[in-house]
Amino acid sequence: MSVLLVEDDMSIAIVITAALEAEGFDVVHCQTIEERDRLIAQQTFSAMVTDVMLPDGDGIETIERVRSLRPDMPVVILSAQNTLDTAVRATDTGAFEYFPKPFDIDELARTVRQAAGNGQGNVHDGDEPLGDGLPLVGRSPAMQSVFRMITRVLRNDLTVLILGESGTGKELVAEAIHQLGNRRTGPFVAVNTAAIPAELIESELFGHEKGAFTGAVARHEGKFEQAAGGTLFLDEIGDMPMQAQTRLLRALQSGTVRRVGGREEIKLDARIIAATNKDLEPEIAAGRFREDLYYRLNVVPISMPPLRDRPEDIEVLARHFLQHAANEGLPKRQLTSEAAELLRKQPWRGNVRELKNFIYRLALLAREDAIDVESINPLLAAESQGSQAGAGDGSAVDIDTAVSQWLAAERPADGSIYASAMAAFERPLFAEILKETGGNQLRAAHALGINRNTLRKRLSELELDPEAFARRP
Repeated sequence: MSVLLVEDDMSIAIVITAALEAEGFDVVHCQTIEERDRLIAQQTFSAMVTDVMLPDGDGIETIERVRSLRPDMPVVILSAQNTLDTAVRATDTGAFEYFPKPFDIDELARTVRQAAGNGQGNVHDGDEPLGDGLPLVGRSPAMQSVFRMITRVLRNDLTVLILGESGTGKELVAEAIHQLGNRRTGPFVAVNTAAIPAELIESELFGHEKGAFTGAVARHEGKFEQAAGGTLFLDEIGDMPMQAQTRLLRALQSGTVRRVGGREEIKLDARIIAATNKDLEPEIAAGRFREDLYYRLNVVPISMPPLRDRPEDIEVLARHFLQHAANEGLPKRQLTSEAAELLRKQPWRGNVRELKNFIYRLALLAREDAIDVESINPLLAAESQGSQAGAGDGSAVDIDTAVSQWLAAERPADGSIYASAMAAFERPLFAEILKETGGNQLRAAHALGINRNTLRKRLSELELDPEAFARRP
C-alpha cells in the first residue's frame, strides 16, 4: 500500500516517512499542490497525508480537486494553524482525521493504517459550508483536544457532557457545537439549573398547564419545547434537585416530555448538552446525583482545561479580548510582549472569565494605547488587596484612610473613579458577608439588603464562589 505525503517542511516529512514506512507503507512525497494533483492523476494511493499551508496554496481549500479525482481516498490533514476554525474546516472536507502540530507520530501512523484499511474517507452528508465567528480561542494542546472532540459531534445528535471549572468556557463549547452542527438553524436555549428555585425548575424545563398550581394562569411552554429543532444547554447540571433529575432522566429515556399538570406527551426534538463544574462521581456516591442520569448524559464527555493548564493561550486570549473590548466601544489598546508575559505568569483562579474581566478593566483604565507592565501592575496589586480583604485578618481599618490609600495607588481615569471604586469595594464586601453566613446566599442577600438573584449575578461577575465560604465540619 502506498501513501501520498504532501508536506513542504523536509524535517517533518522525513519523520513521517520513516514512521509510515515502519508500518509497511510505500511513501510518495511531494511539496506542492501542483505536484499532488499530478501524482493523484497518475496513480492510486491508499491514503493521503497533507499539510494545510503549502507553497502554492491552502491544502484544505483544494481538497475538492482531490475528491473529484479520487473520491474514496482517505485524507489525513496536518496543520500548525491550531484553531477551532481549522479543525472544523478540516472536518467539513470529509477528512478521515485532523492532527494539529505538534502531534504524536505513532498516533499519526496508526491513524493512517486505519484509514488505509477503511478504504474510504469519512465524508458527511450535505454541502453547506460552516460559518465563521467561532467563539473559542486557543492553540494549546489541551484546547486542540477540545476542538477535535467538538468536530466529532457536529454531524450527530449525541448528548454531550461538558466538564470543567467555573470560568473555563463551557457555555462557549455548547454554543460552538450548536453553531457548527446540524441544528444551527434552530434555537439555542441555555438554562442555568442552579439559578432556578427548586419548586419552579420542573415548570421551567417541562412547562405547565393552566391551573397546574397556584399562579399558573396560562399554559407555559418549557425549555424543552422552546428548544425544538435546536439545542438545549443545561448548565450547572450537578446542582439540579433530585426530583427534577428523575423527570429529566425519564424525558431522555422516553424521548418525550409532559408539562406539569398535563397528560399530553410531547416529542423531544432538541439536542441535549449539559455542563457542570462539579465532579459528579462523588455527588453520585453521596446520593446527590442519579447514577443512571449521569450515564445518560455522559455519552460524549468534553473536559475543558483550566487556564493554568494552558498558559500558552493567555496572550492570544488577552489580545482577543482587547479586540472585543474595542468592538464594544472601549478604547483600542495594544499589548506589549512584556505585558503578555506578566499576564501568563498570573494564576487566574477564575480561569478565562477572570482574564476577560481583567482585560476589559485594562482597556478601560489604561492611560496609554500600549498596555505595558506598568499599566498592569496597579490592577494586579488592587486584585491582591481585594483578595486579602476578602480573607480578612481581623484588624480594624479606617475607611477614610483606606479610600485615600486606594486612590493614591490606583487613581482611575477621570470619569471612571466611582465605577472603579465600587468594583474594588464590592468584592471584599461580598466575600466578608459570605464568610459570615457560611456561603448561604439567601442570608447574605438579606444581610446586604439586595435581591438574591442580584447577588448571584454579581457573585458570578466577580468570580466569587459561595461554596468556597461554606463551613466545613
